[in-house]
Amino acid sequence: MHTSHDSEKPAHGQQVITVTAFLHHNFDGINKVFLARRAATKKFLPDVFELPGGHIDFGEDLVAGLQREIKEEFGVACTVGDPFYAFTYLNQIKGSHSVEVVYFAQFTDPLDRIQLDPADHSEYQWFAVDELDQAQNEVKGPNDPEQLAMEKGFALLTGEAPKFN
Repeated sequence: MHTSHDSEKPAHGQQVITVTAFLHHNFDGINKVFLARRAATKKFLPDVFELPGGHIDFGEDLVAGLQREIKEEFGVACTVGDPFYAFTYLNQIKGSHSVEVVYFAQFTDPLDRIQLDPADHSEYQWFAVDELDQAQNEVKGPNDPEQLAMEKGFALLTGEAPKFN
């Protein structure tokens, strides 16, 4: 399992490309998204639910990098669809400016094979659109870019007109 902590490695003044997966699954007619809770030992966003993904290596293809990150962090493979949301943020721990691209994705391995590395994540849960507030906290609230991305992802899945910024 992957144990490097790229979110903590100094990158002062650099731009970093990250990719995340809106891993969705239909459970008995209800679409849900997979979110993993960052380990409490993480310096950047400890104990926060997040879309899974990570940093793209120099010269790496975005989709291949996202598939690599999912396999490293959860021990399972996924297919990656279209990107549907992008945003930027400052990582005060690294001293970097991150560009994050969110892709539709689905696990291709059985869901019971998902494994967590406790150095990276403490748990995972599946959330329906009306349960997303349960994944929020004082750091990641209703206006957090990942929250907005998930709302758009659910809207696109159900054919609703997504909100625009």
